[in-house]
Amino acid sequence: MNTQNTGITKESYRNVFREIGIPQDQIEARLQEVFHTFFYGGEDERVYYPAGDDMAYIVDTGNLDVRTEGMSYGMMICVQLNKKEEFDRLWKWAKTYMWMDSGVNEGYFAWSCGLDGTKNSLGPAPDGEEFFAMSLFFASHRWGDGEGIFCYSGEARAILRACLHKGRDGRPGCPMWNQENHQILFVPGSDFTDPSYHLPHFYELFALWADEEDREFWKKAADASRNYLAKACHPVTGFCAEYAEFDGTPMSRRKENEPRHDWFFSDAYRTAANIGLDYEWFGKDKGQRAAADRIQRFLIENERKGAYPVYEVDGTIAEKSALHPLAIPATVAQASLAADNEYTREWIERFWKHSMRTGKWRYYDNCLYFFAFLALSGNYRMW
Repeated sequence: MNTQNTGITKESYRNVFREIGIPQDQIEARLQEVFHTFFYGGEDERVYYPAGDDMAYIVDTGNLDVRTEGMSYGMMICVQLNKKEEFDRLWKWAKTYMWMDSGVNEGYFAWSCGLDGTKNSLGPAPDGEEFFAMSLFFASHRWGDGEGIFCYSGEARAILRACLHKGRDGRPGCPMWNQENHQILFVPGSDFTDPSYHLPHFYELFALWADEEDREFWKKAADASRNYLAKACHPVTGFCAEYAEFDGTPMSRRKENEPRHDWFFSDAYRTAANIGLDYEWFGKDKGQRAAADRIQRFLIENERKGAYPVYEVDGTIAEKSALHPLAIPATVAQASLAADNEYTREWIERFWKHSMRTGKWRYYDNCLYFFAFLALSGNYRMW
């Protein structure tokens, strides 16, 4: 990587598959297979759809919409694999249809759109913005800045500027980070967070490349998120809740008829994977690394049986079966980048044997499967 442009000196990344003896040619062939399935596979496999001559979108196949989560994930996958055409198509669709140029959320992206680009909501989801910004910085460093919306670094800085400065200096709306505790919010203006949104490895890089006036904030955010994850992950199971209070306890407040989000479900699966990638990139441990060992130990019997229930954060079974059963072994395997226990090798071996999911609910599972494969093969890198 070009360390002169990025200020990052890491030159090598663990290839955990090679560490357990899988030949490199098999790893490379499997990576190409995963890319083809995700982007160009059959109608029961792919989630990427070109739109016109120069745009494309990622479909949440379970909900039949386009989300900033999936679009920004797709862009991150593309920049990691040097797929500039697909990256530019996704970014142009996102900027054309999802970006909001007026109103209280001006500068943010509508978290959900129809397949025709119609906004389903005028609200943003902060995990989309942070992935958009990070993938754009990487694109700038890997391919160079172009013009207009393809001036990647300028677009990334504009996104982060909105994330921190909304509601200040006469700008309408609310920021996406709490200005006092430096924690990312579930949505702008909320008084709680989502542990899986905490990406300290991204904030370390934002502290290098964002507007100079905001760099100190991002340094503090990286430390705050690592400390937060150490608190939010259960001391026995390693589980965190989907939504949580600023002190890490599950966020159980909800209105009548609203679904619960205080258990280990869906969003929460990503947290272990994030801990693994953060440790691989920066090697900093504020106590969050232990959660990777805990979750691998707690869930190993589920992986051996090939079945996952839905859990409370303390390990009590809440429902018989998980909606995203492939997302769990994928993210727990990615946690191996931070874990070191008697089951770590087994998790990696078992993940290698998993196939990508097909059918209606494939989108979320296969996004996390793809990220895990990139990370464990040494291909999820800082650019």
